[in-house]
Amino acid sequence: MKRIYEAGAYQTPQSCWWRDTAPPTDQPQLDRDRRTEIAIIGGGFTGLNAALILAKASIETIVIDAEQPGWGASGRNGGFCCLGGSKLSGGIIGRRFGEDQRADWHKAERAAVDHVNALLADNRIDADRHSDGETLLAHTPKAMQEMLASRDEAKTSYGVTPEVIAAEELRQRGLGGTFFGGLTLPIGFALNPAKYHAGLAQSARALGVQLFGQSPALSITRTGGKWRVSTPTGTITADKVILATNGYSSEDIPNWLRARYLPVQSNIIVTRPITEDEQTRQGWTSLQMCYDSRILLHYFRLMPDGRFLFGMRGGLRATPNSEAALSRKIRADFHALFPAWQDIDISHEWSGLLCLMRRLTPFAGAVPDQPGLFAAMGYHGNGVAMGSYLGARLAETIIGQHPSGPMPAFLSTPPARFPLGSLRRLLLAPAYSAATLFDR
Repeated sequence: MKRIYEAGAYQTPQSCWWRDTAPPTDQPQLDRDRRTEIAIIGGGFTGLNAALILAKASIETIVIDAEQPGWGASGRNGGFCCLGGSKLSGGIIGRRFGEDQRADWHKAERAAVDHVNALLADNRIDADRHSDGETLLAHTPKAMQEMLASRDEAKTSYGVTPEVIAAEELRQRGLGGTFFGGLTLPIGFALNPAKYHAGLAQSARALGVQLFGQSPALSITRTGGKWRVSTPTGTITADKVILATNGYSSEDIPNWLRARYLPVQSNIIVTRPITEDEQTRQGWTSLQMCYDSRILLHYFRLMPDGRFLFGMRGGLRATPNSEAALSRKIRADFHALFPAWQDIDISHEWSGLLCLMRRLTPFAGAVPDQPGLFAAMGYHGNGVAMGSYLGARLAETIIGQHPSGPMPAFLSTPPARFPLGSLRRLLLAPAYSAATLFDR
């Protein structure tokens, strides 16, 4: 298994708040040779959503994970179920793929949020849902002007008009900080991703899906019209295989994946419960999920138990020295944005990998020249909604069902490779430097 980061990026986080609230249920290791109709590699949101669709269609399905299902990004993200999935603006998508596909993409973004909402309700998953839409906060006066200019585009794209919050109103709304106004888009909500994942896993098992942990795929080969997935202690022979490993993919499982994805680090801290008096001191009492207008954005929210989650994009390496520098940086940024909370203890801190694609749009479709091999990946930091949605829609396509939601055609175009091969994360250095300059 060839991966492009240091080993530290792939270790189990020692201090992740989600793992405290919903400890993962250990799934057994694949311990013998098995046969199934469809094998899914990766037990996160994408893999489990695909498995649920397949199980409801009475398709025999096995899901394996290198660690435990939900160990990767699905158990480490910020819990923002919102619009997104591509790093391209709507205008660029329209120019590149056509206005019809742009319209389909925006419909898919909304459908992805609705998809997760329906899963929570239909499967009776209590995932600590909160927040009425998402709020974008301006980090400079210029950013606020640009946000105001974008209101009409949001109405055209999503059929809603964002609510403008003037700078002097932020504290009254419980959003007190060093910001210059904001826009609230009434689409989306926050949740506890570990509880959401645990509910998906329970529902999948109830439908007969077989889940296995500590079962990394060591090879994927095609023989006699079947796929053979080998793990350290067993094999799976399947008619079809779905790759659902996203930022935790490897370069050689299968070789087609080499350089077609770019993992990016993201870091999160969570505070101890902040008292009502301490919240009032800062002027932040809202449970609204928020992010700021920087290119290298911060994302944050007060959670129902009073803890505050604060995240940012990470660094280029996963070495102890790099991790220590990022730990200092995220605390400095947190204190700069919320100066009244300088004395609030940080109880949890962890990092994870999101996934970029060279075209900056997700991929969900067939792997070229590999009959029966499919993949869904590349959600650009918005995998709660889009990763769930594309896992389900891909599964429908594989078994010949018409997708039950919008699926723009460009999503199934195979991704191109990044330059520099295994050194491609070096491409992030100039991008981060430029973003830092623009964010001032």
